[in-house]
Amino acid sequence: MKKIIAGLSVAALLTAITACSSDDETVKDTQKPAISEAGITPNPVDCQTYSRGEAIPFQYIFTDNMELGSYNIEIHNNFDHHTHGTSATDCPLDKEKTATNPWVFNKDYTIPAGSTTYKGRVDIQIPGDIEPGDYHFMIRVTDKAGWQELKSMSIKIK
Repeated sequence: MKKIIAGLSVAALLTAITACSSDDETVKDTQKPAISEAGITPNPVDCQTYSRGEAIPFQYIFTDNMELGSYNIEIHNNFDHHTHGTSATDCPLDKEKTATNPWVFNKDYTIPAGSTTYKGRVDIQIPGDIEPGDYHFMIRVTDKAGWQELKSMSIKIK
């Protein structure tokens, strides 16, 4: 009888230990994704000039230690000379002005599930009737865990 009680006690103890284990062994993503220029000719880059009616051939590499999620491209005017603090380059700016017909572009793009590296490539058509001037081209990449990296460039549209 003592052997049965001892055996049941050991079984109960093992069950309790197993039931109380946590997910501490699960690897958690604590790193932001990256926007890279490695192995490609990135576009756009700071201080590039484009013309109304043409396309901006966007190209960057996105990487993450675990899994990428999506990326976003936003283009908006910089007629008031504001900054986003992600660029070390000072580009020549036109005079400050009030926007009358600025271009605003904002689009999300999906990255295939399971990807840790992805080459973002899309042609973005510049409308022919927008107001020319200084613009910001912003890239945001978000990984599956929700971490985000931002890169902003100053471009000019004539």
